[in-house]
Amino acid sequence: MKTCIVLLMVALTSPLFAQGAPSVHMANGIKIGEVTSTSAIIWTRLTQNSERNLTGLCWPIVKSKKSKSHAQSVMPKGQSLGDMQDAVPGASGDVRVSWSLDGKPAGATEWLAVDSNKDFTRQIQLTSLAPGKRYAVTASSRSADGTLGQIVTGTFQTAPTADQVAPVRFTVVTGQEFSRRDDAANGHKIYTRMLALDPHFFVHTGDVVYYDYSKSNPKATGASLARHKWTRMYALPFQRTFHNAVGSYFIKDDHDTLKNDCCPGQTYGDLTWEEGLSIFREQVPMGEKTYRTIRWGKDLQIWLVEGRDFRSPNDMPDGPEKTIWGPEQKQWFFDTVKNSDATFRILISPTPIVGPDRGNKNDNHANKGFTHEGDELRAFIGEQKNMFVICGDRHWQYVSEDPETSVREYSCGPTSDAHAGGFSEKKRSPMHRYLKVKGGFLSVVIERDKDGARAVFSHYGVDGAVYNRDVMKAKGNKGRL
Repeated sequence: MKTCIVLLMVALTSPLFAQGAPSVHMANGIKIGEVTSTSAIIWTRLTQNSERNLTGLCWPIVKSKKSKSHAQSVMPKGQSLGDMQDAVPGASGDVRVSWSLDGKPAGATEWLAVDSNKDFTRQIQLTSLAPGKRYAVTASSRSADGTLGQIVTGTFQTAPTADQVAPVRFTVVTGQEFSRRDDAANGHKIYTRMLALDPHFFVHTGDVVYYDYSKSNPKATGASLARHKWTRMYALPFQRTFHNAVGSYFIKDDHDTLKNDCCPGQTYGDLTWEEGLSIFREQVPMGEKTYRTIRWGKDLQIWLVEGRDFRSPNDMPDGPEKTIWGPEQKQWFFDTVKNSDATFRILISPTPIVGPDRGNKNDNHANKGFTHEGDELRAFIGEQKNMFVICGDRHWQYVSEDPETSVREYSCGPTSDAHAGGFSEKKRSPMHRYLKVKGGFLSVVIERDKDGARAVFSHYGVDGAVYNRDVMKAKGNKGRL
């Protein structure tokens, strides 16, 4: 009840509830994604209101023998989802996207209807963009009867071409849970810290929302509740402001697919595996495949991999047939890495490749259950020059180095200190080069100086403090600074 009172006070004092608001809104802002040197995808959603329902009904809590409490996944009798706290009901209508370069119009779409079967979203592909440029974008809305609605403006940077030497800055996060945000009214503080660094792009490694977390009311045991988790998260002002201004790449993991450590064929309440896959692609800008590689100039290429769609069950005996990536994706990875001439190559994985992880886990390549494929990947990556791994999923920050292959892995850590845990700094092992059980994010800068190209990996805390910094010179230089 206390939380409801606080949010009510915020709602009554917010300038966003002024009179004369448009008849259709974009409370989730826009997401700009899958940016290449010549293209980008603009994600939009139309909503009934300009903000999430701050004065809505609190989700009821019922006692459970398995935990102190968990939320019911049904609304109180006589209520709808839109009546509940933080709900962001969708609206029918049309969207139109225009973009400009250096203050001059560069293109515009026709009015395009949002899809009520896809949570009133629409994804719009921009093509024929110029490489290495900062574009301004405007998303306009209108209601089903043609009345003009809210306008959202944003900006994004296209990637340089593969032969262009240019510095690149990007940030990486994981583990974003609504009830563990560190600013109740505005969201997760790291988004303001990351925006201050002016990144060229951003990567979310998964667990963007938590369908099954017991304290995150309600549990998403159906499609409508899964969508509710997404729309309330991206109606938070910090998240919304950030994504209006930075191009992003999203990777999914278990909690934003279905449930903890999930694999194909499972369900979570009434939420099916197929619905989980579909809703993820619906709620973020996404191209043809959820595994992809993107070139960012002469000195950087990244690989974003899919860890849920093709995996074997966790309890399957380990061996050559047991997989997380699946044979097609794995061969694609080997081939594209071998064919890359980028100075630095970085694999960004939703789960650890190196670890170390906890002994009771069995869901990633750092665990015993996937030793065969993990050894295969580590051996391959270890043979490459200037290749590193960034991973999500773990609720602590670390830098580790595999003793067999020297593969170095950077775990970005969760989005808030309240989300950090599951490990202890007393468990620091010879593999660890850095370990801190704190929230925050990872920043990576690829740049050149008089000595050549280097990659700077920095772990930040939620307040913007730098906890750890590694400067890795490209091989051919003198090694690590």
